[in-house]
Amino acid sequence: MPIRESDFRPAWWLPGAHLQTLWPTRFRRRPRLALRRERIETPDGDFLDLSWAADSGSGPKILILHGLEGSLDSHYAGGLMHTLAEAGFEPVLLHFRNCSNEPNRLPRSYHSGETGDLDWVVRSLARTDRPMSAVVGFSLGGNQLLKWLGEQGAEAPVRTAVAVSVPFLLADAARRLEQGLSRLYQRHLLSRLRASYRRKFAALPSPLSVDPDSLRSFRAYDDRITAPLHGFAGVDDYYARSSSRQFLGRIAIPTLILHALDDPFMFPETCPTAAELSPRVTLELSKHGGHVGFVQGTLPWRAKSWLDGRILAHLSESLL
Repeated sequence: MPIRESDFRPAWWLPGAHLQTLWPTRFRRRPRLALRRERIETPDGDFLDLSWAADSGSGPKILILHGLEGSLDSHYAGGLMHTLAEAGFEPVLLHFRNCSNEPNRLPRSYHSGETGDLDWVVRSLARTDRPMSAVVGFSLGGNQLLKWLGEQGAEAPVRTAVAVSVPFLLADAARRLEQGLSRLYQRHLLSRLRASYRRKFAALPSPLSVDPDSLRSFRAYDDRITAPLHGFAGVDDYYARSSSRQFLGRIAIPTLILHALDDPFMFPETCPTAAELSPRVTLELSKHGGHVGFVQGTLPWRAKSWLDGRILAHLSESLL
């Protein structure tokens, strides 16, 4: 079946979507990782930074895509890197433009529908005899991943993929984040986006005449900054062309999507229907879990990430 019920059951001490979403961002322990950095030059004269787990095994290589303004410090990224390395995989995180420790050279940055950089990295590594066996994407990175897989179809140069907490319809996500307690996530992420914009254009002339501090919603930010910086006619054009839901029927490799119906970044109806999914796509839905939460454990000091185990199980079944 293309849609099936997840076996995730939330920790009793973390009821509700917001606690599931917020607890790991604040309290999950970040593992210490020995890293090997690599920089890949892009065809337009910019660069992309990779972080490899230096202590990993020699097993299949797994590319990890972070979410909006994410990094290795994101609770899900470092945790999964550690889990995969311990299991003998060779994980590597792709930092989107302007998300590593150095601002990028060009005015353009990254966005939810940016698949050119992902494709360039995967194919560049394959040319140096380091092919990726799988890609795992979280939130914005998951949207990029599913869109890329749909664009590639049978030509996708990986064997399997996992996408977590994907904003399948970007316009829906923008509306949801203007409602209720979800406005707290919007406020936090917008503050980071504005700071990133100011940092980037402190030494580089901006092609836009806009005060980022005046933009109080994702829709406004995407209309005044994201869309014009990346060649879209406006926010509606950006959302329409970049949302991944329309690409799901074209995916040709085994792909697992993990999603919670109570995700506070979107509506339950934002999820695709079974008719929209390729036969190669499995959508695992849980009633609870929040946004990239999915925390289990009998007690807070015994908390564990269900996501890490589920992703590891899928990759092991598909690749080993």
